[in-house]
Amino acid sequence: MEKITEKLLLEKSSPKTSKLEQIKILDLSKLGLKVQDLPVRLLSRLQSLERWDLSGNRLQELPKNLELPALRYLDLSDNQMEDVTTLESLRSLEELKMEDNLYITVSDNYKLMVLLPNLRIYNGKDVSTTANRMRYVYSNNLRTRIIAVWQKSFHLPDPITAEKMSALETNFVNAARQQVKFGPSSVSDFTKWRVEILAKEYLCSLTQPKEETESKESTDIEENYGTSTPTKRKQTASESINLTPRKKLRSDLPASPVEDSPRKNSLRLRPQTLPQSNTVRMSPRKTGQPPSTPTRGQMKAETPKRRSNVRQTKEDGARMKENEGVGKTEPPRDAEQLTRRKSSSTAQQPVCLKPLHVLQCHSKQDSSEDFSTQLWACAFQPLPDSNGAGGGSRLVATCGGDSLCVIDCETGMVMKKYKVPGEEFFSLAWSTVLMSRGGKASAQHCSILAAGGKRGLVKLIHPRNNVAYGEFRASRKSLSVLRFNHHQGNFLFTGSYDNKIVMWDIGGVDSQYNFKVVQLLMLEISATPLHICLPLASPSSHLLTACEDGLHCYSTQLGTSSATKSRSKEMEITFPIYKKEDEEHDYHTIDGLSFLTDDIVASKNVMHGSIYLWSWSRTRAQRPDKKNRAVSAVVLAELQWANTDIPYLSLNTCPGQAYIVCGDDKGRLWTYHVTNLQKNGFQAGKPIQPTEVLEWPAPVRKGFGEVEGPCINSVAMDPELHFLVALSDKNMVIVWKRDESS
Repeated sequence: MEKITEKLLLEKSSPKTSKLEQIKILDLSKLGLKVQDLPVRLLSRLQSLERWDLSGNRLQELPKNLELPALRYLDLSDNQMEDVTTLESLRSLEELKMEDNLYITVSDNYKLMVLLPNLRIYNGKDVSTTANRMRYVYSNNLRTRIIAVWQKSFHLPDPITAEKMSALETNFVNAARQQVKFGPSSVSDFTKWRVEILAKEYLCSLTQPKEETESKESTDIEENYGTSTPTKRKQTASESINLTPRKKLRSDLPASPVEDSPRKNSLRLRPQTLPQSNTVRMSPRKTGQPPSTPTRGQMKAETPKRRSNVRQTKEDGARMKENEGVGKTEPPRDAEQLTRRKSSSTAQQPVCLKPLHVLQCHSKQDSSEDFSTQLWACAFQPLPDSNGAGGGSRLVATCGGDSLCVIDCETGMVMKKYKVPGEEFFSLAWSTVLMSRGGKASAQHCSILAAGGKRGLVKLIHPRNNVAYGEFRASRKSLSVLRFNHHQGNFLFTGSYDNKIVMWDIGGVDSQYNFKVVQLLMLEISATPLHICLPLASPSSHLLTACEDGLHCYSTQLGTSSATKSRSKEMEITFPIYKKEDEEHDYHTIDGLSFLTDDIVASKNVMHGSIYLWSWSRTRAQRPDKKNRAVSAVVLAELQWANTDIPYLSLNTCPGQAYIVCGDDKGRLWTYHVTNLQKNGFQAGKPIQPTEVLEWPAPVRKGFGEVEGPCINSVAMDPELHFLVALSDKNMVIVWKRDESS
């Protein structure tokens, strides 16, 4: 019988396949089967199943511990479900339908939201906000009350035995279920169920070995309603602040927020001024005396304007003193860790990039004479995934001045332009969220943009539909950086000039672009955050933030501690160059930070003529100093970079192609193709030379000749490195294209 059933499944499967393990879509009603007809061992083989229609099966429960790791959509409508806890093993589920199950209560709905951590769409509606409130806000309130019950009436036995602990658990759980009162009576069943789970977890935590923890951790969670929220350049004291969240549809936004007609506004490149290869290979530079540099206090005084156009750069031939005594750098024990993320042979050879376009799409009043607007952030639209989310990698978003643009890198056309008079955008980020379409239509993924700056507001934009669908206040002061969790696209981090990083759940949107924002976590830091980095493999556990006073690490795990005002840093990561500091040289400002692999991080200290490559896992494995929480970065290598005092020249990485790129103050791009440190001739204390330095393409300004090289504030690459985009402090977007013939 099992063989017959398997054959029938394969014959009717979508898409056609010869193995159960490859079936992606399954509708039993079309096969004339009931789920009861399928043995559990047969179901457990559906490891690629993404969509499963079980409607009309008269099910009371699912088989327990049924693991289907790829399952994203499940239709259980028109059944007789009673026990929803049997769905707990389906942890990848994003959309669930439970309509026409007469025995399902409100408490059962809340249980599902807690049991299924990725659930966003329930019965056709976006429940992200409600789900996260139950997972974190509601649970933390219960946890606080459970701890109070313990502290009032219970203590651990001495000695601890299995028999005594079993009896203690029974008594403690029963007491907690009876004494903890929270929420409306209509969900008392859910409350008691959740209290039982949390009480057992708390008791277990008391008997497990404890590591040293910070004095206070928090998951400061509250809705964004009249909250005191956190600020990249400093605002004037006279700027008025409206703390009421505003969520505007497109019709309510300022005039002409989006220009949807493609247009090209570019300078002309002069081909004869470029070498044939468009690149220059750099030879090692001579050593020299360290330049005279401002103190940290002087540099901070420049921060409100981000950077003046006055340069303090010395000649390129000048180098800092030799690195002897700066601190030991440690070669990697496993050189292959730098190639771990590269599966194709294309990543093994350096690419050849040629300048393609130079655009002035952020000009004030669209003036071609504007060479003063500074551009600050750029990012490529994510590539499509198996669900069809994201978009083509030739689209890049850029921001600066009062506008945000989406550019087609191939044609140089500005496909969309969003403008907010009086704003100055400092950061942007792409993400993918679910859009519910109502009725029985399944939710679809849509690619959105978030942008923020001087006003402290986050703008949310759906470029494909040409809709700027809303905004919310994230800070009383300017926003310096935005970053989405790449594993959970509705989680957004905002850093601001009041020294705070806040984690938000922006949820999804419905067909009318209604959305809701919830604040999940607040991190109090000691200086302005310039970059936020999340580990590639575990973005929900930790956060690295590059600040004006150093590099700090925080735990961002939700639901693991009681809610308090703030969460303390887990550790500060220090670098060998710190030992060279004196009254005139302060290297603590980190203005470049990005992961190259799951483990290797690239970072850059202001005024230091090198880029560090260091190990995240081996650095984190150290025990931080109890007093200042400091650990020394386990440095794998140093990459030689430009000698300049100019701050905020940000680096970026392309993990799939093993590339690091950082611009300098003369319009050049320093590129590093890092595949094997040992083959690159790494020696402790000796920086590795760049693979190539792309010279400034010297565009021609009509009637005025060539434009001199500006500061390159930010760079971005698509995952396949077909295009590289650089932003300057002179209102120029430079697009480089990979030469496929080389």
